[in-house]
Amino acid sequence: MDLLETYRRSVAEFIERVPLVAPGQWSAPTPCADWDVRTLVNHVVGEERWSVPLLAGRTIAEVGDRYDGDQLGADPVVAARDAAAQAEMAATRPGAREATVHLSAGDTPAEEYLRQLIAEHLVHGWDLAVAIGADPVLDADAVAECAQWFAGQIDDYQRSGLVRTEVGVSPTADRQDQLIAAFGRDPDWAP
Repeated sequence: MDLLETYRRSVAEFIERVPLVAPGQWSAPTPCADWDVRTLVNHVVGEERWSVPLLAGRTIAEVGDRYDGDQLGADPVVAARDAAAQAEMAATRPGAREATVHLSAGDTPAEEYLRQLIAEHLVHGWDLAVAIGADPVLDADAVAECAQWFAGQIDDYQRSGLVRTEVGVSPTADRQDQLIAAFGRDPDWAP
């Protein structure tokens, strides 16, 4: 599957779940132990907002602290949709895939950064779904692409503390459960 198509699918799956959050669920726990639902959605929206200037070649220092704090405001659904639309425009503009992105971990090819964003949307989309009791099934093709990429990244991610230790799952577990476990989450997590 094309990288941008995988990216679009991962973003769409996350964004489709945000309107499913009931008013009383914004403070519900998530598989990310320190985050409630609002914090989780705010994190992803913040990542989407960051991606726009980063894909345009700006540095973290140039962006500064403008995306710190609450990115959701009074209407998290509208904020999430707006951030996703802006991020997709940035990712699909001509030349974006060939750019270098200046991340805190160092200069990174834009295609690698897009793979990181795919993982972010898929895994946090699953987090959001299980936290609010929505269908947690992810796009199988996007999961396969992400799992293939992450297999070569998992050691670096664990060493740098970006993911928790992989959770053990049955060797017969489906690809989605394997991916979720690789990101340090229990596929059977429930609030």
